[in-house]
Amino acid sequence: MAEKTVLKSPADFENRPHVVPSDLAAIALVAKRYAVGVTPHVMSTIQGSPQDDPVARQYIPQKEELLVLPEESPDPIGDDAHSPVKGIVHRYPDRVLLKIANVCAVYCRYCFRREMVGPGSATLKPAELEAALNYIRNDSNIFEIILTGGDPLVLSPKKLSKILDDLCAIPHVQVIRIHSRVPVADPARITTELCAALDREKAVYMAIHINHTNEITPDVKAVFKALHKAGCVLLSQSVLLKGINDNTQALENLFRTLVSLRVKPYYLHHPDLAPGTSHFRLPVHEGQALMASLQGRISGLCLPHYMLDIPGGHGKVPIGPSWLEETQNGTYLVKDRHGHTHAYPPENKE
Repeated sequence: MAEKTVLKSPADFENRPHVVPSDLAAIALVAKRYAVGVTPHVMSTIQGSPQDDPVARQYIPQKEELLVLPEESPDPIGDDAHSPVKGIVHRYPDRVLLKIANVCAVYCRYCFRREMVGPGSATLKPAELEAALNYIRNDSNIFEIILTGGDPLVLSPKKLSKILDDLCAIPHVQVIRIHSRVPVADPARITTELCAALDREKAVYMAIHINHTNEITPDVKAVFKALHKAGCVLLSQSVLLKGINDNTQALENLFRTLVSLRVKPYYLHHPDLAPGTSHFRLPVHEGQALMASLQGRISGLCLPHYMLDIPGGHGKVPIGPSWLEETQNGTYLVKDRHGHTHAYPPENKE
């Protein structure tokens, strides 16, 4: 009997390697509130328990998810405050999010939209999609469309192609960016038909969500090549996660491997204040120290921006370590990658 496409319930996880009774109990409790979904491909990359395996910890529910802190929010980055029509988030002048799917191939345990996505979530109806497209058509300042959700690549190639047709027909839209976990979590979905739908005259960027080198299998490497051949420019987005990639070596390995596969590390996100995710978060100063440890150790091509999405909908800002300090007399002190401080002359104001 063929295996289910996605493991969703405690029964689906029974008798799986590295899944113990306490995990099954946690899955049962967590699944009552949040979506659960793990593909067979992801399960094949798991080599240990959620306590010690960087892939299992991303996907297998744990009891800590039931702890919700006062500062956590169902809408931690303030999407709702910037949604003029359903499916659109317009936070910056020249780009908008178009949320075309509210389901995913897999469900990450730290997801910042975990309260908004999952089986049974409302998706855009044809009239709602048309209203969202009309919003884009009517604002000539919109240069870039970011397809997100959920995961846009769960749509059929035919449906996705029609949406891309509509977007490419808008003259002022010059760049389409797709945010997806699918190339890493369910590479079998990246078919020849899907790649054909992505092959466009206008620039198509794909930001692939990946957090650890253990997620990069031969099938994933083949998918990266297929997407390159389809004309996609590949970027990566990662989340800095406690117990998964919160050390210099793990980040170095991930970013170097991605660059070797022609995927540019783009953003390393500080975890958002989503409900039940405090066990993944580490202090900002630790993230800054990790970024400082990578400076000069790996190529600039390998370094992403360390980003924080300000709660309340105020947008993303880089929060990497500061290397420059202005003194009272107008000179500067510059710190090198070894922690040594050097003087830099003041600016000539004449």
